[in-house]
Amino acid sequence: MLSAKSLFQEILDNDDSYRLFCSIAAGGEAQGGWENGRIAALVPASLRGLGPKIARHGADEDKHGRIFNALLRQRGLTPAEVPHETDYTLLLERRGIGLAHERLSRDTPLTERDIIVYLCHSRVTEQRASEQMRLLLRLFADHPAVGRAVRMISRDEDNHLAYCHEELLRLAAAGHGRTVRAVLRDCALAEIRVYRDVSLAVMDHMGALLGWTRARNAVLAAGIHATYAYERLGGWRRMVSLRQPARTDALGTGTAPEAEYA
Repeated sequence: MLSAKSLFQEILDNDDSYRLFCSIAAGGEAQGGWENGRIAALVPASLRGLGPKIARHGADEDKHGRIFNALLRQRGLTPAEVPHETDYTLLLERRGIGLAHERLSRDTPLTERDIIVYLCHSRVTEQRASEQMRLLLRLFADHPAVGRAVRMISRDEDNHLAYCHEELLRLAAAGHGRTVRAVLRDCALAEIRVYRDVSLAVMDHMGALLGWTRARNAVLAAGIHATYAYERLGGWRRMVSLRQPARTDALGTGTAPEAEYA
């Protein structure tokens, strides 16, 4: 019977598919670390207090990239080249979501609106990351090879999501509510399309590596399209709602990073 557990187990058990899975994840996390590091360096004076939290966010993403690379080394594997069509971060940028790398590569300070764009982009993508890691946590929390990594990353992603909620609520209360709502909506509607396209591409590559039948590929593709249809009809709204998180100041100076995995 095809299930999320059996699907991920098959990917984990095969060196080639595991190598691709970890390489895609490591690349995305490392890119997120660079972006957050640049944003922290360019944060405007009016929002200087956010700088350390953004830097902490970037440090966590860098740590996640190292974790996925460590998982590869533990299996005696080297990183694989990430196919362009599976690069979630790059494809979001090409749709105009988040802050462009060209903008972040300059030394010009960001504006308050830039920080709102960054936080909205993060709120949407961290929702996706938190959900994905909670699924892996449910399936593999006690797995001897990946369990500790899954537990650590899942906690971090939940903290990142809490931080985005809190900071966007603060900005909305300061008079930016209309901008926050508009940017969140644009981000969410673009993200669900990119996530669909990347999911289809990843499953296509996994199917080629694992020798999946045409029928199995069709079932998986149908599931991805069904998820997109649900999200397009209204599921995207979970990505734009804002609520005060149970854990406040999740990335503040009073919260120490967890010890390094690798």
